[in-house]
Amino acid sequence: MKKYADLLKTRGVAAIISAQLTARLPSGMLSLAYLLHIEHIFDSYGLAALVLAATSLGQALAGPLTSRWMGYWAMRPVITLTIVVSLLAMAGIAFGQFPLGGYIAIGFVGGLATPPIQPAVRTIYPTMVNSKQLTPLFSLDASAQEIIWIAGPVITTFVATQISTTWAIMVAGVFLIGGGAWFLSCREVGTVTIPPSRSKMGVVLKKPAVLLATVVGFLLIGAAAAVEVAVVSVFGEQGAQAGYVLAIWAFGSIIGGLALGGLPIGPRALATRMGVVFIGIALAGLILDFWWISFALLIAGAGLAPALAVMFAIVSFSVKFSETAEAYGWMGSGQLVGAALGSAIAGFAIDGFGSLGGFLAAACFALLGAIVASVFVKAHPDLRGKDPSPIPDTVPIATIASAVSYTHLTLPTNREV
Repeated sequence: MKKYADLLKTRGVAAIISAQLTARLPSGMLSLAYLLHIEHIFDSYGLAALVLAATSLGQALAGPLTSRWMGYWAMRPVITLTIVVSLLAMAGIAFGQFPLGGYIAIGFVGGLATPPIQPAVRTIYPTMVNSKQLTPLFSLDASAQEIIWIAGPVITTFVATQISTTWAIMVAGVFLIGGGAWFLSCREVGTVTIPPSRSKMGVVLKKPAVLLATVVGFLLIGAAAAVEVAVVSVFGEQGAQAGYVLAIWAFGSIIGGLALGGLPIGPRALATRMGVVFIGIALAGLILDFWWISFALLIAGAGLAPALAVMFAIVSFSVKFSETAEAYGWMGSGQLVGAALGSAIAGFAIDGFGSLGGFLAAACFALLGAIVASVFVKAHPDLRGKDPSPIPDTVPIATIASAVSYTHLTLPTNREV
C-alpha cells in the first residue's frame, strides 16, 4: 500500500483524482436514474430502455469528437460547454412533460454533451508521475472508479426510493456542477496541452489494443449496469438491501484493484480478470438471496477494477501522446454506451423473465467480454518490465535560421526512447 500512499503525496494527484471522480459520478447515476424515472412515467422498462438507447447513441458519437476538440480548443472551454448542455438536458428529463419522443430527443442531446473528463484526465496522468508510478496510478484510479459505477447507482437508488426519481436526476446534476468546477480549477487542466492529432478521427481504433479495450470496456460496464438493474429488481425499489448489495460489490472491486495493482500485466491479464467477473455474476443469479448475491458479487467485484486498470495501461502503452485523448474518448464512449445498453437490455429481460433475466443479461455481457479478451489475446501487449507511458510525438517546427531547416520538438512523456 506504500506505493499508493506515495502516489497520493505527489503534487496534484489526490486533488485531480478526487475532482474527476466527483465530476464523472453522474455517468454512473444517470442510466439508472433515467430508467427509473421514465419507467415511473410510462410504466414500462422497455420504453425507458429506448431513452437510454438514445442517450447511449449520443455518447457514442460524442466521446471521440469532443476529445479531439480538446486538442484544438484546450480542455477548459470544451469541458465547460459540455457541462452546461448536459445540465440543461438533465433538467429537461427531470422536469419536462413530454411524449416518449421528447424524452428520447433530450436523452440524445444529453448524450452528445457528455463532458470529456475521462480522456482529459487519462492524458494528464502520464505528465504527473514517473514511468514506474503510472501503472499503480491506473490501478488506483480504476479502484476509485467504483465511486462512479457502483456507488453512483447506490446514491441513485437511495434518493429515488426515499425521495423521488426527479431528485435522483437533480442530485447527479449537483455532482456535475460541483465536480466540474473543481476539476476545471485544477492546475494541470490549464497547463497540460493536448497537441492536435494529425490523423483522421477513428484511425486510432486501428491500434489493436485500443479496439480491444473499447470493446471489452463496453461489455464490462454493460455487465455492471445490468447487475445494478437486476439487484434493484430483486429487492424492490423501496428496499435498502439493494444499496447494501451494491456497496459490497464496490468494496470487492476496490480491494481487488488495490491488491492486484502492482502485479505485472501479461498478455492474458485482461481475459483472466474478465473471467473472474463472469464467474461472480453467474453465481449471483443462482440464488436470489441477499447474502448469496452479496457473496457472489464480492467475487465479481474483485475482477472489475483490475480489468479496468489493465485496459487503461494497454491503451496508454499503444498510442502517441497526441492520440491519448481520442483513444480514451473511444474507450469512455464504449463504457458509457455499455452502461446505458446494459441497463436497457436488463430492463427488457426483467420485463420478460423476472429478476433472473437481469442477471442472465449481465452474465452474457461478462462472458462475451472474457471470450473477446481470450480470442484476441494477440491484441493485448505484454507490459511486463515495460513503461506504459504514451509514445512521444515528434513534430517538425521551423527554425529562425532557415525557412526550410527544421528541428524537432518532443512532447512530454515518460516513455524512454
